[in-house]
Amino acid sequence: MTPITFAHRGARAEEPENTLAAFRRALELGAGGLETDAWLSADGQVVLVHDDVVRRGLRRMRVTRTAADQLARHGVPRLADLYDELGTDYELSIDVKDRAAAGPILDLAEARAAAERLWLCSPSARFLRDLREQNRAGAHLVHSTDRRHLSQPLERHAADLASDGIAVMNMHHREWTAGLVTLFHRFEVGAFAWDVQEARHIRAVLAMGIDAVYSDHVDRMVATVREFAPGDR
Repeated sequence: MTPITFAHRGARAEEPENTLAAFRRALELGAGGLETDAWLSADGQVVLVHDDVVRRGLRRMRVTRTAADQLARHGVPRLADLYDELGTDYELSIDVKDRAAAGPILDLAEARAAAERLWLCSPSARFLRDLREQNRAGAHLVHSTDRRHLSQPLERHAADLASDGIAVMNMHHREWTAGLVTLFHRFEVGAFAWDVQEARHIRAVLAMGIDAVYSDHVDRMVATVREFAPGDR
C-alpha cells in the first residue's frame, strides 16, 4: 500500500497554516491526507488551530474562551467548515490538543461518514485507550510521542498498543529504523513518521516500510512518494 502523504497543517509552506486555503492547496498539490490540530471553542465547536492562543497583531484570544464565529473571522476554521468546504475524500490526522474536543470530533466525523478516514493523535496512550468506548464508527487511534517519553521497551509498548486497539505509533522520522518498523508491523501496529521535510529523509523512511509521512512541503513529499511507490494516496 502506498504510504499516506499528510500535509502538516495544510500546505503551510505556501499558505497560512491550519486555514482552509492551506488545506485546499494541499489537496490541489496531491496530498492524500491533511494534518491539523483541534481545540474546543467557548461555544463547543471543534476549531482547527495549533496553539491555545490566537494572536492577530496586538490582539490575543484564548481559543477555549472565544466563540468559533469570532475565531473564524481571524482565520481559524471549524472542523465542520473543513468538511463543508473540502468534503471527506482524504485522510485526516488530528492532533487532539484539547481533550474535551475528542468526543465532538468523533461525533462530527461519524455524522459525515468520515470516521474511517480519521486518525486521532495524542501523546497519551491512556487517553487514547479511554476513547475506545466513544469510537463507535472506527476512527484510527494514533500514539504520537518521542521514544524518551516511553517507560517500557518498544516491543512491550507495541504489544500494549495492539491489545488496546491503538492502530499506529507516530514518531519523529529520526527515531525510526527498519527494524522498529518491522517490530510494530509484527504486532499489526502502523508506523507513521512526522517532520519529514527533505526528499532524502522521505526516501529513507519509505525504504524502511513506513506507512505515512507528514511534511510541510507538500509538492516535494507527494513527488518523492510517487517516485518511490507509484500510486495515489
